[in-house]
Amino acid sequence: MSERSTAGALLEALRHRCAGVALLTAADEVAPYLVDHRRLYHGQALAVALPDSTAQLSVLMAACYALDIAMVPQGGNTSYCGGATPDASGRQLVIGLARMNRVRSIDPANFSITVEAGCLLANVQRAAAEADCYFPLELGSAGSCQIGGNLSTNAGGLNVLRFGMTRALALGIEAVLPDGRVLQRLRGLRKDNTGYDLKSLLIGAEGTLGIITAATLKLWPRLRSSATAFVAVRDVAAAIALLGRLRAAAGERLNSFELLPRAAIELACRHIPDTRAPLGTESAWCVLCELASFVDEPLDELLQGALLQASEASLIQDAVLASNESQRRVFWNLREAIPEAQRRAGPGVKHDISVPVSALPAFVAEASAWVQAHVPEGTLVAYGHAGDGNLHFNINWLGPIAPAAIASQEPLIRRAIHDLVAAHGGSISAEHGIGQLKVTELQHYSSPVELDAMRAIKRALDPKGLMNPGKLLAR
Repeated sequence: MSERSTAGALLEALRHRCAGVALLTAADEVAPYLVDHRRLYHGQALAVALPDSTAQLSVLMAACYALDIAMVPQGGNTSYCGGATPDASGRQLVIGLARMNRVRSIDPANFSITVEAGCLLANVQRAAAEADCYFPLELGSAGSCQIGGNLSTNAGGLNVLRFGMTRALALGIEAVLPDGRVLQRLRGLRKDNTGYDLKSLLIGAEGTLGIITAATLKLWPRLRSSATAFVAVRDVAAAIALLGRLRAAAGERLNSFELLPRAAIELACRHIPDTRAPLGTESAWCVLCELASFVDEPLDELLQGALLQASEASLIQDAVLASNESQRRVFWNLREAIPEAQRRAGPGVKHDISVPVSALPAFVAEASAWVQAHVPEGTLVAYGHAGDGNLHFNINWLGPIAPAAIASQEPLIRRAIHDLVAAHGGSISAEHGIGQLKVTELQHYSSPVELDAMRAIKRALDPKGLMNPGKLLAR
């Protein structure tokens, strides 16, 4: 078929086959879809398609398959790794899911909700709350990220310690495969051993095997009590010892355990209005921790008692408990302000890594020493979800520096940090995925057997290589 001779011919063929699907081609309409959240990648596109149903998407993808048009799924476009940005060829079709945003059903008795991929995370949380239930995925981008993107990247967030990654929150999915066939597995079952777990295969695949269109997600009862504290600790080892004590004292009530260095707190207070440090103590490290329960119980007393024992053991230097919701928001606003504060402070190199929780103190010590020795002009801002071993190990340049100077250093920095991660049995991508940014790193740190298995799966489901080319796996 000669329909692929020019981009114009491809577009006309696509319009003919998919008359009901909205296609954006005007430059001003397409522009927002061509750059990633961090503005690291800028691409071009044949067009932007905005299907409003699984049936429309199925027709669209079948047409793309027949015409050999590569497809780039895009949700809320909040990827940190360029996972939803087209290449520069101008021949890839961006497929936006924003119009597929319905809450299809909610089953409080089964503690499940079925939503379409374009639903904003905040809207899923709201729908659950209206049914007197709780959906625990919590991200700073909740007002803009879509549940399809959360599933496609297996997003993490603030509550992984208790509830797990997004994969652990999904009961079933619906997806369109590259050739347009619909995989319908929207089951609200917690026990289902009927063959391969295709749901888990598509979750975390970053749109390289198909496009998730809907999901049935787990709900929990509404949270009825909570307690939150901001704690100063002398070092990372003390923070991890505190984590162990809190888990022993509170069990599954421990929702979140965030590690914040002084550098991150100072950046947030300097660059984000109405952000303030809860403690006057100038400790090198702080912890933001939160307990929550599905029943009414005195969690403030439980948390205060655990912190008192930790203080007597010389694990903490100071602490303050939130006395009301307003003070709790002050604590969390500080935590959530850090990424934007880093952006405003200056350019940087970011790492989304994880190591076993027990290895965090040694890893931070070794990696911090490397940064101090090799990047003395950079400021280390290592913060994140220490309760599950995930840190955003970032380096900021706070003074004037040419972008080319950072670009020349970045490969060396990234490889050194990732080598230390690997030495401690960790992962180079804890919760942000691979996208375009880490394709080479995945190749470097994965075993040949792992890569061969991933390529075999890719070939089996996407034999033409049309799904999100250049993402996750090298072409």
